[in-house]
Amino acid sequence: MRDRLRTALLTPVRAMRLRYLPLLMIYYAYGALGLVTIAETFWIKEALTLTPAELASIAVWLTLPWTIKMVFGQLVDSVPILGSERRAYVYIGASLVATGLIVLAGAAGGWITFAGKNALYVAAQLLIVIGVVLQDVVADAMTTEVVDRKNPDGTPRPLAEVERELGLVQVLGRLALWSGILSVAGLSGWLAQMFSYETVFLLGLIVPAISVTGANLVRLDGATPRPIDWRILGGGLLFGAAVVAIGLGGVPFGQEMIFLISVTIIALMLARVAQEVDEQHRRKILFAALVIFFYRATPGVGEGYRWFTIDVLGFDETFYGTLAQIGAGLSLAGAWLFSDVITRQPIPKVLLWLTIIGTILSLPTLALALRLDEWTEQMFGFGARTIAFVDTTASSPFVELSMIPALTLVALNAPSGRRATWFALMASLMNVALVAGQLLTKYLNLLFHVDRGSYQNLPALTAAVLIIGFVVPVFGVIAFGRRAT
Repeated sequence: MRDRLRTALLTPVRAMRLRYLPLLMIYYAYGALGLVTIAETFWIKEALTLTPAELASIAVWLTLPWTIKMVFGQLVDSVPILGSERRAYVYIGASLVATGLIVLAGAAGGWITFAGKNALYVAAQLLIVIGVVLQDVVADAMTTEVVDRKNPDGTPRPLAEVERELGLVQVLGRLALWSGILSVAGLSGWLAQMFSYETVFLLGLIVPAISVTGANLVRLDGATPRPIDWRILGGGLLFGAAVVAIGLGGVPFGQEMIFLISVTIIALMLARVAQEVDEQHRRKILFAALVIFFYRATPGVGEGYRWFTIDVLGFDETFYGTLAQIGAGLSLAGAWLFSDVITRQPIPKVLLWLTIIGTILSLPTLALALRLDEWTEQMFGFGARTIAFVDTTASSPFVELSMIPALTLVALNAPSGRRATWFALMASLMNVALVAGQLLTKYLNLLFHVDRGSYQNLPALTAAVLIIGFVVPVFGVIAFGRRAT
């Protein structure tokens, strides 16, 4: 037992290499964007007029840039900028994130007035998302490039050894992400309470500076560009144009149309790129991707629950910061301790257990929506904050584990010269599942209306989310799990 624990603790440390630093700093910066999350949550509730259903609908649009990662991936693979096929894109992404944070600060501070606060919020979020996606594509591509496929003498490395190192790079990426979240979680709540929201958003500018620093520390540009595949790039650009046209045109059921179009286009593009992968691995990747799709295509409760905890349960910025700090720390510890085991397990088995555990650990959320905290306060002397604390403590270690085996499978089969495109396409497919989840969130919030000060439908909404969040992933495992292993 002691040896197993020692192995779990030391595996990520022993796996670390200096050449991993740029991609890890990009992931770290992504996590550190949580510095502004709590300020943003309270500002949205206090200053904007958007309902939870409208925010869920906006979240669908904001998820879409993640579904067209193939466009960014093709650019990163094939279009160097001033001789740089990696570092330049990190700079561009960081600039977009910084611009979005400045727009948020201007909206909160009242010194950007050419549009309403609701519109400025959406514009800022779009800039930030596109910037993050662009940098994420670069980091994803590097996770496959930093692992040598050959020994120094030119002989191929054993496949199991390569797969193991690819898995550990994914583990280190998740650890970097959660290290970023952990480093700012408690601070984000304290800043939101002590300073104006405008000031917090401006302080967030340190985050894009982190990824730029990482890009400057180590040589990034070592990949050999491939000719542009215009069927991939052109198809992605046409899809992006369709998204903009449908979004601006207010087409009925526009989001649903975009979801169906995106699934079709990504599947066709994956079929083209996957021609370089042998039939056995191609089928395995297909069914594994379907299992992951169903796992991720689950709804959330939406912002109404958070507003309920603020208005009714009395949770403030500092307490949210404390919960975030605990959750991030335990998530990091969970990813660290379970990394050695999780990279050796079949994807369906991992996701099935995470679904069961996640459903059980979601019960305290339902308990709070039902106000069982009043009964526990009277009978046992502990109330809502204790329940929320225990819920966060129990559930956090399992949050990030689901993606590690999936990313390992994708990285192992990434075709040389098309690794950014391949990774981006697979990530796009996984992120389309998030669009499905956001659509379900929107539907449920329309069915069970919740708004500021109106929380009578919250218990039914929470119960529906919990049931769907269990049934959909289990169906995916039962239907496709056997063929994914």
